[in-house]
Amino acid sequence: MATSNSANGDVLMLEAAPEASRPWSTSSNAEIIDALPYIDDDYGNPSVKAEVDRLVEEEMRRSSKKPSDFLKELPPVPKFTFENYPMLAKEYERVRAGRPPVTLDFSRYSHLDLPAANKMNDETAWKQALQRAQRLLQHQVIRLENLELMSKYGPEVWIQHNRQLETMLTRTQKLAREQNEKIEAVNRERKYHQQNTAYELNALSAQWKELCQKNIEIQEACIKIENQIEELKRESSERGWNLEANIENGSLLHS
Repeated sequence: MATSNSANGDVLMLEAAPEASRPWSTSSNAEIIDALPYIDDDYGNPSVKAEVDRLVEEEMRRSSKKPSDFLKELPPVPKFTFENYPMLAKEYERVRAGRPPVTLDFSRYSHLDLPAANKMNDETAWKQALQRAQRLLQHQVIRLENLELMSKYGPEVWIQHNRQLETMLTRTQKLAREQNEKIEAVNRERKYHQQNTAYELNALSAQWKELCQKNIEIQEACIKIENQIEELKRESSERGWNLEANIENGSLLHS
């Protein structure tokens, strides 16, 4: 892809074609950012920093893109349907809606309800009350068993659980250190290469500026010569000379 100056059509830069697999990575109005943070210290200049901040704020004010549009060019996020997991689907919708979780109802385990006063002689009502009493009793029995198990095995289980957490913490810290070491190695390598190539980059930059200045001088000389040729053509036309025929015959009349 060629970047050209809209005023005169001169090619200023050649860019690589956008990746077909990542069409969102290159937009029509994207700008190429070429930064070498370890050798480009212009931003440390307060005047340069103030100008850069001013330009950024001005662009943000003029921009028609909203913060919600920044990710619009990325591929859409896959939708989770939870077809085979209806409970997960229901819980997912609850979380999306911001509703609080449903609390468990333990009221039937907290007290025993006797039959109503008008059903004191109803055998069915007493059987239902008896079933509720049996459920309540069984619940209390299970609670006692859980307490006994907790008092007997709870401390050792918690000790093992804490050991597992400590092992996970040690492993995670080790991974974090390894990643930090890799990041530091990459940064050191970047700094090393940028600082080693700073002299070459500065020399190439100076050479580029010199060539640009020479091109400008050559272009100005060409324009001057073209103007002189046009002036000679105009003068020859006024004198009635056929300048093109003389050029073809290899002879040129001089005044």
